[in-house]
Amino acid sequence: MAGPLSHIKVLDLSRVLAGPWTAQNLADLGAEVIKVERPGKGDDSRAYAPPYLKDEAGQQTEESAYFCAANRGKKSITVNLSKAEGQQLVRELATHCDVLVENYKVGDLARYGLGYEDLKKLNPGLIYCSVTGFGQTGPYKDRPGYDFMAQGMGGLMSVTGEPDSVAGGGPQRVGIPIIDMTTGMYATIAICAALAHRAVSGQGQWIDVALLDTCVAFLANQAMNYFATGTSPTRIGNAHPNIVPYQTFKTQDGAVILACGNDNLFVKFCEAAGCAHLVKDPQFATNADRVKNRVQITEILNQIFLQRPTQAWVALLDKAGVANGPINTIEEVFREPQVLARGMKIELPHAAAGKVTLVASPMRFSETPIHHEMPPPTLGEHTDEILRQVLKKTDSEVIQLRQQGVV
Repeated sequence: MAGPLSHIKVLDLSRVLAGPWTAQNLADLGAEVIKVERPGKGDDSRAYAPPYLKDEAGQQTEESAYFCAANRGKKSITVNLSKAEGQQLVRELATHCDVLVENYKVGDLARYGLGYEDLKKLNPGLIYCSVTGFGQTGPYKDRPGYDFMAQGMGGLMSVTGEPDSVAGGGPQRVGIPIIDMTTGMYATIAICAALAHRAVSGQGQWIDVALLDTCVAFLANQAMNYFATGTSPTRIGNAHPNIVPYQTFKTQDGAVILACGNDNLFVKFCEAAGCAHLVKDPQFATNADRVKNRVQITEILNQIFLQRPTQAWVALLDKAGVANGPINTIEEVFREPQVLARGMKIELPHAAAGKVTLVASPMRFSETPIHHEMPPPTLGEHTDEILRQVLKKTDSEVIQLRQQGVV
């Protein structure tokens, strides 16, 4: 059985990460995704390097690792949108597709006759998803936007990192472009919802998703903490604002994460760690007590954790059924038995590198399982195929398009 979206065709006009992440999700779900790129340069992220992929002889290719992270499962066609003939090719492609994903500045595609209202006339059922920094409306709509900006403006950095009073303290961005990726996730959900709506109404629609909106929505409990108190939450490092203990602790040889998400887990931890008396202490008996007395309980646990090495703590707490874990490097992640057992590391053939190692989709379906078959494409790898098979262009027409610099 093919993936759950195997009946869907997607036109991907996006670049870098948030938009491509959206389209890659759809490709993972089985959709046929056609990625439109600039001739010669392609997606901006093709230049986000080094590192580049290496071929089987160990020689560096021109394929950036960054691009490969967000473009598996797609076909690449190069089209020059500055030419009228290129704009017409995109219009033709849009009539064959169910979904269009784009992340141009507000109004840019409309100048080419490729805005939602333009394409809606040709394909009323088209679901047109625009991903921008600030959205299609509001005073900032014309500003360019990137993940880093959204993390700062959206408040995420104000609650990420150590407090100013600690050495190295200060606002920090998350170590991955999390708002780009989360925006891509929201966009994917919105597209699937729009597809469900179209299935009963026959109507397409325009989806407006923005990085800043996503970051604000992503504040979750921290936003509610502010609404409830009127005070902005501050940075507390690896501690949790509402749960204690839920943080990292230094061990004899490293660090371990302890996550006591409820009072029962705290009891189990104390029994396993040989500090059961803490459970009976009225300062620490409930989570609310521990949050109020965060400094005191943290000082006590700091001393306890220094008595054993990390792996000893992991073994002890695993046996006791207490949520915990080491802080892995990326290399260590892909050696974790659970990660290997879940098939999160995959390998596919690649036109330039011979083969490429990728991270699999985490989505699991009982009836429509995901099959990763297509690697990230080389620039324009499928141009002729798409022109001939999708748009039914003749050999002479394809040659002419190339001679005119349209593709």
